[in-house]
Amino acid sequence: MPRLFVGIELPDDVRDLIGELEAPLPGVRWIENDNLHLTLRFAGDIGNDQARELADFLSAIDVDAFEMRLDGLGTFGGKDPRTLWAGVSAGPELEALARGCERAARSAGLKPEGRSFKPHVTIARLNKPRIEALTRFLSRHGRFASQPFVVSRFVLYSSKPQVGGGPYVVEEAYPLSGAAWEAYDQSSAEGGPAW
Repeated sequence: MPRLFVGIELPDDVRDLIGELEAPLPGVRWIENDNLHLTLRFAGDIGNDQARELADFLSAIDVDAFEMRLDGLGTFGGKDPRTLWAGVSAGPELEALARGCERAARSAGLKPEGRSFKPHVTIARLNKPRIEALTRFLSRHGRFASQPFVVSRFVLYSSKPQVGGGPYVVEEAYPLSGAAWEAYDQSSAEGGPAW
């Protein structure tokens, strides 16, 4: 039973830029660079048949390639922050892609997503961080931004069942309209998806 989610990969230089933010902060567990991504839709632990259906419905999404950049830092969790994230700036194509992923998930029989889509890249998990240190960090790095980069595909990732977290594996890749597809190999996983 695979644990799946749909996401956007980040270029190496953008992941390296995020890596430069890493600092020893109490209660902060940084996400490994190889696992940094933008989640479009979490599917969770689903059966093989449903995974195949989801993969098929995702292949029907038709959205143009677009530019995106990371823009700013923040936290989720209010007074008890749990996640440190990098914000995302992109055109309407990103929202269209997220809506397409939601439709694909529902068509495959998954329950509707309970939260509205807030594009971000989780860069660290927080467990009772020292608020003063976190506030100083955000004050110092709050204007964090990457150069724009082209999103030419989105992917179906798998992670360790029942646990989540990396290493993430690209099970399927889906080109966006107008993207140069020859640079990608859709069967990057050995032998194709595990299901």
